[in-house]
Amino acid sequence: MEQVLIIGAGPCGLAAAVELKRRGIDPLVIEKGTLVHSIYRYPTYMIFHSTPERLEIGDIPFSTPNEKPTRAEALNYYRLVAARHQLRIHLYEEVFHVEREAEGFLVRTRDRFQAEQTYRCRYLVLATGYFDNPNRLHVPGENLKKVSAFFTEAHPYAGMKVAVIGGNNSAVDAAMELERAGAEVTVLCRKPTLSDRVKAWTRPVFESLAEKGRIQVLYAAEVQEIRERELVVRVGGEVRTLANDFVFSLIGFRPDRAMLAALGAQTDPHSGEPVHDPDTMETNVPGLYIAGVIASGEHANAIFIENGRDHGKLIAEHIAQSMGSAE
Repeated sequence: MEQVLIIGAGPCGLAAAVELKRRGIDPLVIEKGTLVHSIYRYPTYMIFHSTPERLEIGDIPFSTPNEKPTRAEALNYYRLVAARHQLRIHLYEEVFHVEREAEGFLVRTRDRFQAEQTYRCRYLVLATGYFDNPNRLHVPGENLKKVSAFFTEAHPYAGMKVAVIGGNNSAVDAAMELERAGAEVTVLCRKPTLSDRVKAWTRPVFESLAEKGRIQVLYAAEVQEIRERELVVRVGGEVRTLANDFVFSLIGFRPDRAMLAALGAQTDPHSGEPVHDPDTMETNVPGLYIAGVIASGEHANAIFIENGRDHGKLIAEHIAQSMGSAE
């Protein structure tokens, strides 16, 4: 039986594992994808908004010659952390069933070869993130192959008519990269303005490209239908049909709380936030903890690596105290 099992090997899950090892507890981490899978799914040439020291975990310095680290540097850094602390991590192993037991939790998984494993643990930490659960448009044609909720890089779309749906940093960054690669870009923003969270150094560049006609921007735009070669959009009271080759629906993500619900964890009906003690990150279910963005409510962007990484220390301290008192 494992003392502690952590589901999710993102930065916040790794931070919790590191803090537990420091207290003499060797947790098992289970991850359905790659190490720090969410960062791996970021655009290939992405540059973080945060400075490197705000992404650090385990007191291991994040060294980079740049003011803001790149995706590639972050992947290298978190690989280094996992190796340096000799964390036990099972990659490409997906949890498909969890349940409470008299003395802890039962977790069933399936690896990439479809082999099933059963684990039991006294304490369970959910650090599952949200990057595999994009928000949906709920319009006809959303499941066409030409539609994606993930932007990787711009080169494949050179010379193509590309629509970017969204008004936040991811949409703005993707639109500018696509324009540089020679795509014909239209940004469809549901609100009358870009999000206030768009980076201050990015907004004027984007707006300048729009003013010069290098990027077309339609504000207060609502997608009605996605077709193989067209996009139907309502802008104000007018319905327009736009020629279109590809669509990036970059409208954010939401945490998957199915495991929390299966284990009896409660959620605040107003904020959507899982009920938990902010000083320990323990839910209303004894021994069940949350780390990272899964602790947020309807606004998933409220928790990033730079504040979610602190959850690990709170969790480790509380579990170590609980184990000590149990002895």
